[in-house]
Amino acid sequence: MTTTPQPSQAFQSTATKPATNRELPLPQSDRDPAHLQGHWLLARIGKHVLRPGGKKLTERMLANADIAGKDVVEFAPGLGLTTRAILERDPKSYRGVDRDPQVVDIISKLTSEKATIPASCVQRDAADTGLESNSADVVIGEAMLTMQTERGKQAIIGEAFRLLRAGGTYSIHELGLQPDNLDESVKDEVRKALARSIKVNARPLTEQEWRELLEAEGFEVLWRGKEPMALLDMKRNIADEGIGGVLRILRNVLGNKDIRARVLNMKHTFDKYSNELTGIAFVVRKPEA
Repeated sequence: MTTTPQPSQAFQSTATKPATNRELPLPQSDRDPAHLQGHWLLARIGKHVLRPGGKKLTERMLANADIAGKDVVEFAPGLGLTTRAILERDPKSYRGVDRDPQVVDIISKLTSEKATIPASCVQRDAADTGLESNSADVVIGEAMLTMQTERGKQAIIGEAFRLLRAGGTYSIHELGLQPDNLDESVKDEVRKALARSIKVNARPLTEQEWRELLEAEGFEVLWRGKEPMALLDMKRNIADEGIGGVLRILRNVLGNKDIRARVLNMKHTFDKYSNELTGIAFVVRKPEA
């Protein structure tokens, strides 16, 4: 029997190289920097880790997800960094779901090259995957619920519940607000500032709100973790991307004034609301029948 890798092992092989073959076009590759969604802008300049709590929070989440020997579904796999970590934990099978055909191409290429198990990626919406009910033991989704309306969040969480067998787990890594009693006017201010900066209608929630949302769809919370939302901080980027990766990112930022303006604007927004923003992750379970 294969031993489940420790979190550091799961990411070791991706620390110094891209998560995907960059010969494939990135999503929104036809847009100019001024109109690119923030995460795809960062991907364009060579940033691989695009999660609010960084690689460390993803590692902690996966360590609590019990992946080895399980049927895994990943919502919105993006560039495939977490996909690689999932595959390295020896699941029984892997299925990715993304509505962007370019992401599907990236993940399909990755799984065809790396997987020694049944692995695929389909072009569908996470709220309507087309996959069979009770067909997964583990569902994972990162940095995608935050971008949804309340109804959209409920639909995706409900789809995860439908896919899971009894006792299965759903893991999320999202953008959070803090503290739980944060004034509603401040929440609105942060959300509007994020929307202007990253060109996405981000709707982060407090820890209590995330918990209540998950429990309302029938899940039981097993684990919760937090890490600072330091997506553009130098210390975080060295930890996530390595020195070579940071130099690559800096070269690309400095070489394009439009990209530089966008990145500096995002960093200013993240810094301004650093006390209110956090990376937050949950592992929750579908109750036993």
